[in-house]
Amino acid sequence: MLIHRHELPNGLQVVLAEDQSRPVANLQIWYHVGSKDERPGRTGFAHLFEHLMFRGSRNVGPEEHMRLVREAGGELNAYTSFDVTVYWETFPSHYLERMLWLEADRMASLDISEENFTKEREVVKEERRVNYEGPPYGLLMEDVLRNTYSEYPYRHPPIGSMKDIDAATIEDVREFHGTYYTPNNATVVLVGDFESGRALEWIERHFGGIPQGIPTPRVTAGEPVRSAAAECSLRYPNAPLPAVVTSYLLPPAGHPDSYALEVASNLLSGGQSSRLYDRLVYTERSAVAAFGQGQFLEGPSFFFGAAVANQGSDIRALAASLEGAYAELQDSPAPEEELGKARNQFAARFVLGREGVQAKADFLGRCAVLLGDAQRYHTERERYESVTAGDIQRVMRQYLDPARQVKIWIEPGAGAGEEQ
Repeated sequence: MLIHRHELPNGLQVVLAEDQSRPVANLQIWYHVGSKDERPGRTGFAHLFEHLMFRGSRNVGPEEHMRLVREAGGELNAYTSFDVTVYWETFPSHYLERMLWLEADRMASLDISEENFTKEREVVKEERRVNYEGPPYGLLMEDVLRNTYSEYPYRHPPIGSMKDIDAATIEDVREFHGTYYTPNNATVVLVGDFESGRALEWIERHFGGIPQGIPTPRVTAGEPVRSAAAECSLRYPNAPLPAVVTSYLLPPAGHPDSYALEVASNLLSGGQSSRLYDRLVYTERSAVAAFGQGQFLEGPSFFFGAAVANQGSDIRALAASLEGAYAELQDSPAPEEELGKARNQFAARFVLGREGVQAKADFLGRCAVLLGDAQRYHTERERYESVTAGDIQRVMRQYLDPARQVKIWIEPGAGAGEEQ
């Protein structure tokens, strides 16, 4: 897939990749702003704009953006992460100019009215109640972040805190929009059935007149390397069973060690055949659930492993067994059969998982915006395939060092989020 990259005079980045295998296209607008760019006391703003961006602009009424895309036979959505906010639509390719116009109109003239702000704030608050405050362990990720990071602004999740969402004012929101939703902080990613020269003409026509914003502020904080293990105890009022979580800081996505760490994360926590689940749930039966995740981010990343104790299981013994699964991968090379399975899973993700134009655009945007080089689209797979059992042992010893661990004990009972 041939990739073309351009920059407009107003700073807008453009990444184009033609794919004439079917008469569809996927358009994505990557705004380089996520929850890490929010100020203390002003969390949740990036996610709030994921909602506000569908509330209308100068020439498009509320929800009309959605209607126009769907009437064209397309689909659309958006998402907010720690590092970016992305809006996308997939559609029959002969509607390309209309879709570019829609995205340019809301970039240039979003309707940030008091009415729209108030309505979407309530939607976000309800989303937080349903997905975070309601489920038994819904606050787990929030507590992992808060205790894993001491300085870097990954300390809060993209949903934001209820207190900050309630305290937000229309002036705060408009300032955030004026700072980050500008062409010089955005990348247009387009994959599909089009001719690059014509597509670039349309992009210049519709986006070129949008004024460049101020230089985009970037996070300058660092995250100190943890020099000693730490732990805390929390109570969740609606958790039926105790749980234990261990977390560790990792290098950023694209770091040479991140590939072996991502493969290691897959071995440890990639589904019910993973080491954590097999050991704690199937073999020992000390846990009713065992899971984990490596989050590979633009800044300092993290891995966490967790287990929910089976009825009557000793939580301290469960924690020791969780750490024992890490130690096994540190002390003994992963068998070739197990490592081969992991390699095959990554290969399937790159080949089968990137057959459609949206999946191609997703990964192309990640390479262009978060890894800083769109051409890495063609080379990332090789980095995973070259990971060896020795590489996994080395990075496990270095980054999942017990001396760098944060451990969180979760007990059922009153006082959600209360440290003991």
